[in-house]
Amino acid sequence: MGATPLITNAALPLAGIRVLDFTWVVAGPVATRILADYGAEVIKIERRPGPIGPRQTGLQGDLHRNKRSIAVNMSHPHGVAIARRLAALSDLVIDNFSARVMRSWGMDFASLSKLKPAIVCVSMSGLGHTGPRASYVSYGPTLQALAGFTRLMTEADGEPAGYGYSYADMSGGFTGALAALIALRHRRRTGQGQFVDLSQFEAVVSVVGPALLDIAVNGREQTPPGYVSQEAPAAPHGVYRCRPRDGDDDRWLALAVRSQAEWERFAAALGAPAWTAEAKFRTLYLRIHNRAELDAHVAAWAAGQAAEAAMADLQRAGVATGLVANGADLCARDPQLQARNFWGTVTLANGRTTQVTGVPMKLSATPGSIRTPSPEIASSNDYVLGELLGIGRAEREALIAEKALWP
Repeated sequence: MGATPLITNAALPLAGIRVLDFTWVVAGPVATRILADYGAEVIKIERRPGPIGPRQTGLQGDLHRNKRSIAVNMSHPHGVAIARRLAALSDLVIDNFSARVMRSWGMDFASLSKLKPAIVCVSMSGLGHTGPRASYVSYGPTLQALAGFTRLMTEADGEPAGYGYSYADMSGGFTGALAALIALRHRRRTGQGQFVDLSQFEAVVSVVGPALLDIAVNGREQTPPGYVSQEAPAAPHGVYRCRPRDGDDDRWLALAVRSQAEWERFAAALGAPAWTAEAKFRTLYLRIHNRAELDAHVAAWAAGQAAEAAMADLQRAGVATGLVANGADLCARDPQLQARNFWGTVTLANGRTTQVTGVPMKLSATPGSIRTPSPEIASSNDYVLGELLGIGRAEREALIAEKALWP
């Protein structure tokens, strides 16, 4: 494969940090994507065949932009030897395997710290390296179920729901990036490496919200909240179907009215219909007590509204409300994302372009950036093996022939 030019940018805050990336699926790649966006040189250790689907577009393209890729057979002793040589040149080694995998390769912190005492190892395992379930294999949906999310999102018919996309992967990924930065900061101050044992299960449990506090403090079993406000009393509070748009009859508006002042502004924005002045809705307590009837009135009003226009009107009145966005709303119609240039564009090797999610944190002095598309598997073999490790072409061909590497 052709060598990928080394990308350096001294203005990026993590320039000079090298990350050896064993992560896969979503959670780990999210963590290393954040580091790569801010200038870290992220080298992915991968295998063939790779993940299903095109590498440079869609989810794979989004997860792996700004990274490099080499294809190493970690079941071959010479492949492990290459990975260990790269670890000696790296600041951070990160994985999101189950707890036993890196240890079986001799790539765990105990082994690598003998090779390089200042190494930082982040292990983003499903349930952590200690405890009776440490060896369990997990994915985002199983962690969400263990954390109670799937039950708390039960539908009206009693069937557990959960998230369509893995919320646990995102919470684990952002927590992993934060943990890596904390450990690297400690190393900069002390010169000492360390092992970061990150449980993705604990990361997602920590964001369960008020239900977790209610369990911990009051010992109460939690029932699915539906659209009832969990943070503070509110009514109306929920999602309400709006009129169709261009044949799409799945248009909804979410709103929350928590105080008397908000209720008065809400009623005025609706044109003060007679039902808003009824005694049964006079106070927040009464509105909660008569929630079903109140919701019926709000639903009847919403059915005649365009969701975008209703959101704009209520926001002007100071009422918390938002369109329940679909893919087209987010990708093509959201003026806020467009104004803040959230969607990034990368140019692929064939000259075509693709869009990826942007960098959500906008640092005024050292902003992150999207510089290169997701690498094809093994596309950085020449740079990493040749330039970094000094392995000549003939030796690389021999390693490919013995299946320690993939071309």
